[in-house]
Amino acid sequence: MRAAVVVFPGSNCDRDLAVAFEAAGAEVEMVWHKDSELPQGVDIVGIPGGFSYGDYLRCGAIAAQSPIVRSVKAHAERGGYVLGICNGFQVLTETGLLPGALLRNAGLKYICRTVGLEVQTSDSDFTAGYNAGDVINIPIAHHDGNYFADDETIARLQGEDRVAFTYTDNPNGARADIAGILSQNRRVLGMMPHPERAADAGHGGTDGVALFRALAGALTTA
Repeated sequence: MRAAVVVFPGSNCDRDLAVAFEAAGAEVEMVWHKDSELPQGVDIVGIPGGFSYGDYLRCGAIAAQSPIVRSVKAHAERGGYVLGICNGFQVLTETGLLPGALLRNAGLKYICRTVGLEVQTSDSDFTAGYNAGDVINIPIAHHDGNYFADDETIARLQGEDRVAFTYTDNPNGARADIAGILSQNRRVLGMMPHPERAADAGHGGTDGVALFRALAGALTTA
C-alpha cells in the first residue's frame, strides 16, 4: 500500500497519520499543499487533523482550494481512496467529496478527550476490521465537529449504510450522532475522531489499529 499524507500550514497530525499508516505496512510520502500532483502509484491519500491555514474564513475552506486538493479530488473521482480526519473531514465536505458540513460545537467550546464510537457498518475497506455494533474508544480534538446535513441527506446516508461511526454520547451536537461517513463508492471516509491517536498502546489505546490494518489488507490484496 502506498499512502500520501497532505501537509498544510497548520496541520498538526500529519506525522501521527504517517506513523499509523507505516505501522500498518504502508509506504508513506508527505505531500506539501502547494504541490500540484500526487506521487505516482498512490493508493490512499490521508488529509490530517489540525488547523489548515489557521482555520481562517471557515474550517477547511481555504485548504479545499489548494493546488494539491484539486489532485486529491481527481484521485477520488477516479476511484482512489481518501481518509480525512478531523480538519481533513472538514476539507472533504468543503470539496463536495462528502455531503454536509461541520459546524461549531453545540457547547461552543473546544473538546479534547476520548469518546465512545459505535461502528455502524463493517461494509467498507476502512471499517472491515470491526463488527457493526462494536464500541471503540477514540480521541477527539475539535472546535467545529458538529456534523450537519439536511433531513434528506441524513436519511440517504443511513439508508445507503454510509454512516461509518456514531458517538455513543454525542459531545458536539452532531445530527444523528454522526462521527464519520462514507462516500457513495465507499472509498472516501471522513471522520472527526482521531484513529491515528489510538494506534499505539503507549499512547493509551489501540482501538484505531483495526482501521489501518483493514485498509492495508484490502489495498495490498487489490
